[in-house]
Parts: sequence; C-alpha cells; structure tokens
Amino acid sequence: MKALCRNLGKMDYKECWQLQQSLFDEMVDRKQHHIPETEAQSQCAGTFLLVEHPPVYTLGKSGKMTNMLVSEERLKGLGAAFYHIDRGGDITFHGWGQLVGYPILDLEKLGIGLKSYINKLEEAVIRTIASYGIEGTRIEGASGVWICSEGETPRKICAIGVRSSRYITMHGFALNVSTDLSWFHNINPCGFTDRGVTSIEQETGRQTDMEEVKELVMNYLSEELNVKIYK
Repeated sequence: MKALCRNLGKMDYKECWQLQQSLFDEMVDRKQHHIPETEAQSQCAGTFLLVEHPPVYTLGKSGKMTNMLVSEERLKGLGAAFYHIDRGGDITFHGWGQLVGYPILDLEKLGIGLKSYINKLEEAVIRTIASYGIEGTRIEGASGVWICSEGETPRKICAIGVRSSRYITMHGFALNVSTDLSWFHNINPCGFTDRGVTSIEQETGRQTDMEEVKELVMNYLSEELNVKIYK
C-alpha cells in the first residue's frame, strides 16, 4: 500500500483546512457511494500533508472556550487567528517552527482501527524525538506525546487530534520543533492547567532543521503504518 506526501511549506490555516477537507470529502464520497477505483487508486491509502501555519488557535468539537485565556480581539491584536473545528481534543496552538501533519488516510486499506492509528502516530513522533536524544512517552487519558522528567511537571511536545468518517481520517499531529512557546500562555493547552509544553529545541538547547524532522517523521510513519510514502 502507498500514500502520497505533500510538503506544503508554509500555508495559512484556512487554506490548508480547505485542502484537507476536499481530499477527505472526495475519499468519503467515493466510499459512501461505492464509486469504483482505478488500480492506482486501490493501491493508495491517501495523502499526508506537512505544513507550518502562521499563528492560529484551534478548538476541538468537545473543547471548552474557558481554556482560551484571552479574547478573540486580543488574539487579532497579536496577529493570531482562531477556529472552532471538528477534530477531537480541546484547544491548541499552531505557529511557525511547528510541524503540523494532516494524514488523510483510509484506515480500512491499512487494516487498522482508529485507536491503533492514533497510537501509531504517537509512536512515530516518539521515535522521531528519540533521534534527538529526547525520551517521549504517553500519559493515560491524554493524547499526544509528553516529556515526563522525574520531579518536573509533564510537558507536551506533540499534540494529536483526529476526526474520522467511514474510516477516513483528517487532522492529525502538531510537533513543536522550534515553536515560540510563549504563544501557549494564552491558553490551557489541550485543556490542562497543571502541565506545560516544550519543543525539540527547548529540550536539546540547539537549533533543529525542520526538513530533517519531516524526513524522520515520514520514515517512521511509513514503518508504523506499513505504507510506502512517495512524493
């Protein structure tokens, strides 16, 4: 099974949202109406979009507005946008220096369920940050990848929020590479008030190449999902 990877570079959140929504709708529609696939389509599980967004806050469908600590007017003054969207999870931030991945995939073709899929996203990120000497882990009841050093507050390095319909996925993960973490002061990240956030650069104390991180993430996703990724 194969999947396409599109490296979008830097793109406005709304524009990228519309792109992934169109890809998602096309795949759901094909499955819902039993539209025959070509041989090439039958061998393709979907598309990975990789992107950096200008500053934007997004609130998941079950999220609480109380986790936004400043007004939308204040956000506009800071140059940040805000969207209420249809993924799982609460509130999070996207901005420069953060690798956002949107896999639009058919999980039936991959032979996995949603829970296993999310676990594999987390594992790919855990393996990626391990390449930089960072030990990532999971926390029961809290999606994403965390750093849990003894005697310190747990801090999230990667947020994960997914939507699925007819086993087709959209939304995905947001890995802090060199993100300006001060943006997270305006929210309770993912709804938590007792946990922090971090980045690869914050943990290592050195600059990190975004393109290198993309390559690592996609290599590990290829292995975890057992799919050949092409560009």
